[in-house]
Amino acid sequence: MNKRYWILVALIGIFLSQPVWAAPPPGIWQFPVIKDAGAMHPLPIATYQPDKTTIYKVVFSVTREQKTPNKPDDGLEPVARAVNVFASAGVPLDHLKFVAVIYGGATPMALDNTHYKKQFGVDNPNLKVIRALKAAGVEVVVCGQAVAGFGYQNSWINPDVKIALSALSTLAILQQQGYALIPL
Repeated sequence: MNKRYWILVALIGIFLSQPVWAAPPPGIWQFPVIKDAGAMHPLPIATYQPDKTTIYKVVFSVTREQKTPNKPDDGLEPVARAVNVFASAGVPLDHLKFVAVIYGGATPMALDNTHYKKQFGVDNPNLKVIRALKAAGVEVVVCGQAVAGFGYQNSWINPDVKIALSALSTLAILQQQGYALIPL
């Protein structure tokens, strides 16, 4: 692997492992692209600024179980933050080849509103963030094996989310294609 790849993986991993705030303090936090998630603080003088001409290929492994069904799952927060960080640094959205793979305990967030509401009694609070990620060019997919494992029908999945054969195969395929893996 090339040195730039490993630096990117390390930086994204360190940045995304930072705590997530329910509501960031006012002032220094910005939302340049994804307005409902991914608060970030621009640091134009920081070391290791993204190269505006590079294509960044990242696959996010989203497995965090949603703790509160009536609040957005924090598993997509780091994906939104990555979009906002790179965009803030001047990287065009079409240079971000980001894929969020949802599986395990995070699977219910991929449900459409009707089926989410049947299961949890509230509207799916993740739909807005998923829609914003998709609008920013992020491909959001859910593991088809997890969908079946939860007893869900494929038709119950939010139309903004693609169904993959499995998370395992998707992660392997994308890494073979040069995507950096960020486990969440």
